[in-house]
Amino acid sequence: MKTITSARTQFSGGRGYLASCTVGLPTRATRAAIIADLDSAAGGHPDLADYTSAVERSRRSFARLVKVAPQRVAIGSQASVMTALVASALPERAEVLVADGDFSSIVLPFVHAGRDFEVRCVPLRDLAAEIQPQTALVAFSLVQSATGEVADVGEITRAARAHGTLTLCDATQAVGWFPVEASVFDAVICHAYKWLCAPRGVSFLTVSNALLTRASPLFAGWYAGENPWDSCYGDAVTLASDARRFDVSPAWQAFVGAAPALALFARTNQMALYSHTTHLARLFREEMDLPEPTRESAIITWLDDEGTAVTRLASKKIVASGRAGRARVAFHIYNDEEDVDLAVSALKS
Repeated sequence: MKTITSARTQFSGGRGYLASCTVGLPTRATRAAIIADLDSAAGGHPDLADYTSAVERSRRSFARLVKVAPQRVAIGSQASVMTALVASALPERAEVLVADGDFSSIVLPFVHAGRDFEVRCVPLRDLAAEIQPQTALVAFSLVQSATGEVADVGEITRAARAHGTLTLCDATQAVGWFPVEASVFDAVICHAYKWLCAPRGVSFLTVSNALLTRASPLFAGWYAGENPWDSCYGDAVTLASDARRFDVSPAWQAFVGAAPALALFARTNQMALYSHTTHLARLFREEMDLPEPTRESAIITWLDDEGTAVTRLASKKIVASGRAGRARVAFHIYNDEEDVDLAVSALKS
């Protein structure tokens, strides 16, 4: 198991970069793998076997990160496509409960599914209490993109079990700094280009037994077959019996870069990473006299309607982001206390 100090050596940058919630920085190994693949392909030697190997290594690393078997993990490229797969498991006019202001990729597929779902929005803090016997699915981000707020997983999953409600958790803003156990949910969606520092185009879906038997493989193609290389032609294709039946055709080069990044995080102590990132966020929050959150988060946001704070940070070469009228900073594996000091100094100058 890698320590934080050891894992940090795998990045060549990071000073002043406080926007991992927008896009993560590539590891040294990711950069090297992509360059090597491009050089090989440009020389007339693309390696299809290695592409498949990169996909399957990525799947195994993600499974290890979220503590499920690889057979529970489907690969994809966008969170919204994965959400549409989950939506296919629901009956017509089903009630779907979502959190107000949640990321649109896990909301809009239900709104525009063409199946008359009743999508009900409530504040994140009320999500568990609002689950009713008629609620077919509760969908929420574990960590809210716009605010950094962390959901009360225990309350939500207990209430869902009590009412027989399926659970969909978007862990895109969590996996990579927040320990996630996917088995407590029916579905977990994660795009890997943020906290897992993979190229964009690599996403994952974990499925429970209940979801595996109820969801439709809407986007099944050659890679959803039991043996993908034997599933390239015709309609007489046997789909995989496990979560791989929901696979979409992989973006090969993206997975070439993703495999080493995911392996790094799978080998890094997740509790140590959680402690590291939330420690930095706590220092920043205390220095800026910001209110204490209900649950610790690596993402800190505050009102910034005019974008003044983000502009001030940028003037000091500190990369942050703004969302929904709020300034947003995020602390990751390649950050340390000097990044906190630099950000606080820029904002108070």
